[in-house]
Amino acid sequence: MPWPTDIHAGSVLVFFVTLGFLVRATKWRKQHPTAAPLPGPTPLPILGNVLGMNAKEPWVTYAEWGTVYGDIFITRLLGRDYVIVNSEAIATELLDERSHNYSDRPLIATRLPFGWDFSFVFAPYGPEWRARRRLFHQAFRADAALEYRPMQLRRSRMLLLDLLESPQRYAMHIQRLTTSTVMSAVYDYEMASHGDPLVAVVERAIDFGVRFLTIEKSALVETFPFLLRLPTWFPGTLKRDAKVSREYAAEMVVKPFQYVLHQMEAGTAAPSMVSNALGKLSGKCESGRAAMDIKEAAGAAFAAATETTASTLLVFVLAMVLNPRVQERAQADIDRVVRRGQDSRLPNFNDRPSLPYVDAILRETLRWHPVAPLGVPHAATDSDVYNGFFIPKGASIVFNTWAMSQNAVKYPNPSEFIPERFLNDDGMLNDDTIGFGFGFGRRICPGRYTADASLWSAMVSMLATFRFLKASDADGNPIKFEPRFTNGLSSSPLPFPLKIVPRSSTLTGEQLSLLL
Repeated sequence: MPWPTDIHAGSVLVFFVTLGFLVRATKWRKQHPTAAPLPGPTPLPILGNVLGMNAKEPWVTYAEWGTVYGDIFITRLLGRDYVIVNSEAIATELLDERSHNYSDRPLIATRLPFGWDFSFVFAPYGPEWRARRRLFHQAFRADAALEYRPMQLRRSRMLLLDLLESPQRYAMHIQRLTTSTVMSAVYDYEMASHGDPLVAVVERAIDFGVRFLTIEKSALVETFPFLLRLPTWFPGTLKRDAKVSREYAAEMVVKPFQYVLHQMEAGTAAPSMVSNALGKLSGKCESGRAAMDIKEAAGAAFAAATETTASTLLVFVLAMVLNPRVQERAQADIDRVVRRGQDSRLPNFNDRPSLPYVDAILRETLRWHPVAPLGVPHAATDSDVYNGFFIPKGASIVFNTWAMSQNAVKYPNPSEFIPERFLNDDGMLNDDTIGFGFGFGRRICPGRYTADASLWSAMVSMLATFRFLKASDADGNPIKFEPRFTNGLSSSPLPFPLKIVPRSSTLTGEQLSLLL
């Protein structure tokens, strides 16, 4: 009796998948006969290790597998191998000390169909990436970032006014703060108070990017590309999402850039990343490779900074609600520095050296819940050997920032929010600057200096002005809740109950307005 056709086809498929593994293993041995293959969970044919993963929080699964296979291991997701690194030390050695080999990006199969091919963050290492990275670096390097500080303080104080008037909309106000700050720096664009149509486009575009530019979604599309071609009514299809994402992404890149062009034509353009770069093109603003680089580098800068900064500030607010002791200590330090009798004022950047505990809170916020728990994957340009293990050419390298942040040896009681872990015995900051918070090697975040200043100015301003408390029920008892987070390329706290109360019972919006 002949075998059923589906069983026969399945057997053939398993045979070829197994043959592929054997061919690859043989190639590894020939290239590096003394190197061992990386350990890792045994993959199933086609599916790989997908069924053993926490689909919503894959970084947790990778950390758990690390306890079995070590701080560097290999896993297979559908059709691609991923080398997972759970150790900051290994990440530093590979990306910093061997940056020539680990600065590339793997294929992210959702990048082009979802309209994010403009972003140099996901671009392969090469001339195009270097050109756009250079533009970003010129605008946001350490010395250039100082120029944005007055604007960042002003935006932070506008946030205080928003929180005073409608504290229940805290998440929207924080998003507005980060979006307006980045739009000012990149485009010198002044947002409307509420309902700015350009901002709405940006937020929708970023939402699609966060959800679909993950390694899991990329592996799905790379293995089953027909998901992008199925009719929109078919379950599981990505066709409609891809179409909408392309439209939003294109608008996010083009419309703010056109705004700057119009301002330059009218002679009213103020300094910004885009106007400064266009001004160097001798009037050739609207065409050519250089103008395209500026437009797309600006879009990438805008998208990356807006999402990560807002998410980090939401993590900070959550941490303050859950840790009143930390909040009270920080506020006591701020009062000591800026509240001297009748000369009370809000902190500014000149006060930063005198407020090490606020900086410790910032570092602990980055560590406690990294908003980019898996970062963006790298790729090996050539084969390599690390600690006796073979890393094949082209392998996708994933650096599990979440696992690094939860290292109980370096950070005892890692689930607890303890800023003191970043202070020496004398109360001054130690040398742990949370390097993994902004990436590694040549792909380290080029906007980290501006992002750090935005985070600090917002955190210190909020701490100086408000208390962040648990909300109370009808009987006056604090409402208990379990923090929950979004999933995707970034991870941000979902809405949680809280109460935002001015530290001064006499504080008015008029008083805050005078500080703008």
